[in-house]
Amino acid sequence: MDSNFLPSISLRASRRADRNHLQSRDGKEGLASGKSYQDSPLKIIWKRGFIRLVLVGGIIWGLLILTALLFHAWSCQSSIAFFSALCNKSSVIYGAIQSLGLVTPPHRCSIPIADDPNKIVIPQKRSPEKFVQSLSYFMEDFTETNGSQSPPLFGGHITWQQRDESFKVKPTMKVHCGFIRNGGAEMAQKDVKFVKKCKFVVASGIFDGYDTPHQPSNISARSQKLFCFLMVVDEVSLEFIRKNVTVREDNDGGEWVGIWRLILLKHPPYDEPRRNGKVPKILTHRLFPQAQYSIWIDGKMELIVDPLLLLERYLWREKNTFAIAQHKHHRNVYEEADANKRRKRYARPLIDLHMKIYRYEGMEPWNPKKTTPSDIPEGAVIIREHTALSNLFSCLWFNEVHLFTPRDQLSFGYVVYRLGGLFKFFMFPNCEYNSIFILHNHTREHSSKVEWVKSLDEFKKDKTGGLKESRGGLGLWTPYPGDLDSVVLPSVKRTSKAG
Repeated sequence: MDSNFLPSISLRASRRADRNHLQSRDGKEGLASGKSYQDSPLKIIWKRGFIRLVLVGGIIWGLLILTALLFHAWSCQSSIAFFSALCNKSSVIYGAIQSLGLVTPPHRCSIPIADDPNKIVIPQKRSPEKFVQSLSYFMEDFTETNGSQSPPLFGGHITWQQRDESFKVKPTMKVHCGFIRNGGAEMAQKDVKFVKKCKFVVASGIFDGYDTPHQPSNISARSQKLFCFLMVVDEVSLEFIRKNVTVREDNDGGEWVGIWRLILLKHPPYDEPRRNGKVPKILTHRLFPQAQYSIWIDGKMELIVDPLLLLERYLWREKNTFAIAQHKHHRNVYEEADANKRRKRYARPLIDLHMKIYRYEGMEPWNPKKTTPSDIPEGAVIIREHTALSNLFSCLWFNEVHLFTPRDQLSFGYVVYRLGGLFKFFMFPNCEYNSIFILHNHTREHSSKVEWVKSLDEFKKDKTGGLKESRGGLGLWTPYPGDLDSVVLPSVKRTSKAG
């Protein structure tokens, strides 16, 4: 028994000796390596902490960006006025979140169009002329003011009396309608010659380089032969298009981008690009006088419906001569004016002055008793037969844009009101309007100093003259023959987004 116990004791002792030997050897190696043995745990902890800090910071930063994107998407669809006013639908951020599907797309509904453009029967006769049999235009500007001569204006120096007379419809009429001699917006002779053969026109426009032409789709071979697709541009936009897309030149010197024939307007008539864009949009009949029918579509839009089907649906089927879509949000001109101020679309005091003139002249807020579905259109698509009365309406509409603010939605319902129900038009549902095109973003955001003006004092204090337009909106600076100080604008209940 003793002999068995002794070996076990000796075995434990030998194991202790081995462990002591290993510890002493490690201690010597630690001393030999200096401080590295003591610092290694600190370095490991520091490295792990730094990596965790970077990861946490990246996660927080990503969450902040995602939160900002989601907030932007929500604000663009919010019914709360303050938040909806923060939305900028022309921004790169909005385009990004829209591509990610974070923004609800516009409501679309099917357009009750015919099945085959080749089966459309084009009317042999034009619509009968009603109320106006002959319409002519002033071509010279009477520019004498206080004994001095002023340069001619594209829209003319229209007096308050001339404006009032122009709304009195007679069988033979002569009105201002842009294109005053030496007022700007001249076309080259090659373009004048080309458009003379255009009886059916799809027109669009790009000014100040804010867009590039978008090629229409679903266009039948018949419509490609029947229609002229005319893209009106200024010199800045033409240069921008040449640098960014392929432009081909035909044997007559005409320039093309796909199906679009570029039409250059030299010497823009206005300081404000938005106002310049209203020239081809509203005065299509003046730019292309041989055209019998025209379809206007804004430059940032891609047409996706055959134009012949649009003419049949909106004009010929129910014998209309003018068709335009109803605004998505507003029917009341004073509500639309309020939205324009909230969205900073033009100087707030000038919008108020514009509306005071309309209110003084009897323009009532829209109500269901009115004969029109709305006083506010979506002006990005306009479908017209160029009758004398339709052309008169376009002239009077443009004159209001020339005299007051360039926001044409504010003037449309007023001109309808002043014509006393003589001008009939088809205002189609907004969901059909959204089904006519695909909307693209501008190549850059538009902004001008005048849009940020909050009071008339800012114009008075502006010594550079950069705020006040020199060739447009002169009706806002010409003494009005009435007491506008006594005018109280109707109250506006904000029941929708700013727009």
